[in-house]
Amino acid sequence: MITNDDWRLQGQEKYLLGKTFYWREYNQYSDNWKHDHCAFCLDKFSEGSGPEDLHEGYTTEDNYHWVCNQCFEDFREKFHWTVGK
Repeated sequence: MITNDDWRLQGQEKYLLGKTFYWREYNQYSDNWKHDHCAFCLDKFSEGSGPEDLHEGYTTEDNYHWVCNQCFEDFREKFHWTVGK
């Protein structure tokens, strides 16, 4: 059960409440934008080969906000998320 004092909560409800997410492979946005971070725990999404790098996860339709699998499961109910196809 997630509590309101979870360290990962930093006002994301302003832009992620009620969103539809899609499970996708991470592709870098451009040569100048090589990675993203989970909107909650800040784990790194990239095409790189770093031992901690995530290569797939949940993202909004525009691929702007990324959420790792663990945070997605933790916050799915609280944020009323759905999964698109």
